Amino acid sequence: MIKSKDEIDLMRESGRLLAQVFHALDKIVDIGVSTMEINDFVESYIVHELQARPASKGQYGYQYVLNSSINEVVCHGIPSSTKKLRNGDIVNIDITLEKNGFIADSSKMYSIGDITPIAQRLVDNTYQAMWKGILSVKPGATLGDIGHAIQQHAEKQGFSVVRDYCGHGIGREMHEEPQVLHYGRPNTGLKLQEGMVFTIEPMINQGSYKTKQKNDGWTVVTRDKKLSAQWEHTILVTSSGAEVLTLREEEKQQL
Repeated sequence: MIKSKDEIDLMRESGRLLAQVFHALDKIVDIGVSTMEINDFVESYIVHELQARPASKGQYGYQYVLNSSINEVVCHGIPSSTKKLRNGDIVNIDITLEKNGFIADSSKMYSIGDITPIAQRLVDNTYQAMWKGILSVKPGATLGDIGHAIQQHAEKQGFSVVRDYCGHGIGREMHEEPQVLHYGRPNTGLKLQEGMVFTIEPMINQGSYKTKQKNDGWTVVTRDKKLSAQWEHTILVTSSGAEVLTLREEEKQQL
């Protein structure tokens, strides 16, 4: 669970490369683009430009390099050549990348064209909730502190926190211990130690937190068909707080 200095350096490199993928993707995600086109672009970029591996492909039998979750899709949306982004959509693109045996995991919301005010508020507050969680990370804090910070922010804005899916430890494997819940009570759960690496990836719903999985065995949607948003970063516990290993250029003012 605790990573060595050398392992952390390798994870920093994976995280840096994954941030580059999103920078490249910013020019691609737009009205009329299919989620399969996004998938194919990301696969080519990771393999050919970065000489890395898309870690999601083949994981648990999954065939694609990313999840593309639109509007009421909470997570694990499957890319499709017939699913084209439309004006007013919100979409989460969730990507994993492995370099030198270590994996980074991150996701970003994209607002397509002109989105509704409630969609914008949901996207913005989900992002803020993620950062509330990240900024609560330091040695001696607990996993419950992270979940509480996220839950408090989301619920104060009238939104709900998905209970069925959570963050996770990460390193040589995509999913390691511990599980990182996005709701909880302060001073409960595992105590954080320097060298731990895990994801914080809150899924926040416009309506009820309840979800259901579709018959394809992957796609998870809100039961009430209302909107859902998610952001994700891979986080290192440092001696004094948190380092965001997947931090993108436009986010550097956050820390």
